[in-house]
Amino acid sequence: MKMIYLRNVVTLRLDADKCIGCGLCREVCPHGVFALSEGRSRITDRDACMECGACARNCPVDALWVQNGVGCAVGILNSALGRKSGCCGEKQACCCG
Repeated sequence: MKMIYLRNVVTLRLDADKCIGCGLCREVCPHGVFALSEGRSRITDRDACMECGACARNCPVDALWVQNGVGCAVGILNSALGRKSGCCGEKQACCCG
């Protein structure tokens, strides 16, 4: 079972026209958000994305974008480390309310 943080709030975007189908996004994604289809990457489960940014940092053609550091993963890490700061620098729907 995949973890879903919140529905329809993930910032992940894929520009399919730029994608060259290398599959790096699929390899580095810890939640299996991507699949290869017809020679290009596609997002299969956007809501499973924890916004870590690994896909965007590893994409050789900048076909992926995610605003890492604003999503639930940061909130979970801050909580685990005993920090009181929220997961968002702005008011938006996320795990920290």
